[in-house]
Amino acid sequence: MAVINRFAELAPAITAWRRDIHAHPEILFDTHRTSGLVAEKLRGFGVDEVVEGIGRTGVVGVIRGRETGSGHVIGLRADMDALPMPEATGLDYASQTPGAMHACGHDGHTAMLLGAAQYLAETRNFDGTVVVIFQPAEEGGGGGREMVEDGLMDRFGIQRVYGMHNLPGLAVGAFAFRPGPIMASSDTFSIVITGRGGHGAMPHTGIDPVVTAAQMITALQQIASRNTDPLKPAVVSVTSLRTSSNASNVIPEEVELIGTARALDGETQDLIERRMGEVVAGIAAAHGASARFTYDRDYPVTANHPDETAFAASVAREVVGAARVDAEAPPMMGAEDFSFMLNERPGAIVFVGNGDTAALHHSKYDFNDEVIPVGCSYWVRLVETAMPAA
Repeated sequence: MAVINRFAELAPAITAWRRDIHAHPEILFDTHRTSGLVAEKLRGFGVDEVVEGIGRTGVVGVIRGRETGSGHVIGLRADMDALPMPEATGLDYASQTPGAMHACGHDGHTAMLLGAAQYLAETRNFDGTVVVIFQPAEEGGGGGREMVEDGLMDRFGIQRVYGMHNLPGLAVGAFAFRPGPIMASSDTFSIVITGRGGHGAMPHTGIDPVVTAAQMITALQQIASRNTDPLKPAVVSVTSLRTSSNASNVIPEEVELIGTARALDGETQDLIERRMGEVVAGIAAAHGASARFTYDRDYPVTANHPDETAFAASVAREVVGAARVDAEAPPMMGAEDFSFMLNERPGAIVFVGNGDTAALHHSKYDFNDEVIPVGCSYWVRLVETAMPAA
């Protein structure tokens, strides 16, 4: 078994779909054009059922095999949304939408799953049902959670679910998996520090929230270095500081800090939240200021199920060869809302190599179209192997 020859023929068309999506990026749940394109393509392929509006703007397609006696139902998921950032690639098909860009390869993920859907609808060489899932709002909007809460799993009878994400720095034609936690939880926090403003030349008459904030930023870094188990990865990053004044001679009344916290297990996640609250309260009190601390849990840990991971890795080996599959890849501290789907059903997410390209979320990133036949073949072989026709 290897890359499917049919995808060499389909690659130009799939590439054209990908580049069209790339040129018209849409943010969060506002994927109306992309969702419409996906639904139109699925209907054109002869997919048995196409349902729009799952999780606001998600699209689901149902493809029944030539046999369905096994009763097996597998979900395959791709994300559709872009990022709120400008593009600097200079490509002919670069973003035509100011301030929006496909900098994470969701255009490629959508195109590859469309290509697989076309092939599966043509051949139907499996015993069971495939549910192709096109999800909005992965980039911070929790579209995966919205689709699950909208009844995705139960409505379509999904028993196992699989995802795929490209990875710059990993060779084209290579796959990387791991059982258990593969991506981190993603939490956001806000700290509003209130002092007493005044003249910058007379700091003794006020309570300086900027100095308080500086102490907090330094102390928060020590949670990961001094409170968490060194063998359990943790991240606490303050990513923005805003004050209520921008004058050089004014001590502001308020400072707001915002940032992200990441962990690979729930115990560490709980510890981070608790210690952050203690640090914020203690340092504010020490400076005579007050602080309002808000901690929101956004995406849970993305944890692959062992049996499904082993199965998916075996399929990848059949497609690209054992030497190009790493089944014990290290976890990453990035997050994925595919975690909500994996919390509902057993499954696995895999990284597919994007080659030597700019990093994800970089203004010069572009999905590598050479990945398309590999990714499409993986999807198809996963279905045909999991649900073989008699």
